Amino acid sequence: MRIGIDLGGTKIEGIALDNAGHELLRKRIDAPQGNYHNTLHAIIKLVADIESTTGQTGTVGIGIPGTISPKTDLVKNANSVWLIDKPLHSDLESLLKREVRIENDANCFVVSEATDGAAKDADIVFGVIIGTGTGGGIYVRGQSIIGANAIAGEWGHNPLPWPEQGELPGRECYCGKSGCIETWLSGPGFAIDHKTRNYQPNNITAKDIVMLADNGDQFAQESLHLYEERLAKSLASIINIIDPDVIVLGGGMSNIKELYSTVPKLWNEYIFSDHVSTQLLAPEHGDSSGVRGAAWLWPQI
Repeated sequence: MRIGIDLGGTKIEGIALDNAGHELLRKRIDAPQGNYHNTLHAIIKLVADIESTTGQTGTVGIGIPGTISPKTDLVKNANSVWLIDKPLHSDLESLLKREVRIENDANCFVVSEATDGAAKDADIVFGVIIGTGTGGGIYVRGQSIIGANAIAGEWGHNPLPWPEQGELPGRECYCGKSGCIETWLSGPGFAIDHKTRNYQPNNITAKDIVMLADNGDQFAQESLHLYEERLAKSLASIINIIDPDVIVLGGGMSNIKELYSTVPKLWNEYIFSDHVSTQLLAPEHGDSSGVRGAAWLWPQI
């Protein structure tokens, strides 16, 4: 049995998969925000509950909103800031008394979709998370790529490619730079851009803008077109570098159906090839991809 844990900022989800990848059990609990010690014990209890209910012992894979530093073995780059600089990996292995595999939640997403999801059987897959943030993961011929610095796939903290004059220098990003892809393509970034250009109320959300566009609002439609163009440019730069067979979108912004037909038409202008066969696909497992991918961090048991 494989156990996957998706450690989020507000919830912790656990899943148990049998050897064939069929779901045996799923459970979700509230995350103890702001408290590292309580987070550890919430994970331990969730694993124990899964094993007690199924009557089996499983391997444990965990997806986190950050990564483990190869230099220090501590958590870095986590938006759940109470995890930063904590020995999460070693602490969990000590408490669970077994080996634990931990990867970034975007890596878990791409592992899931490449293993038995929308990109099954593809050689090279780029998994994209466009939601509250903008993350990514790379999967090549059965292997998730972590990278020498454990940041492979972090496309969101590169500058927006081929920017227009009005897009420079770009808004400040929490990483300390300006004009990062994340400031344009995350849900909050999309909403801020729309509000700034159209003097919309501060409480308007990305979901509101998409609904307005669907209902014929001209300003919302213009914002959505700009979003599609920026996404096309940004994904084109990824295709120029790793040339994936499939790009799978995840996160809240991936629910915009128009992206899958429009963006591949727009990215041709920016890709260094006479023909583009890369597919842009919606996730087969949706919001479950992260937790399923965590379980699949153990491809063989």
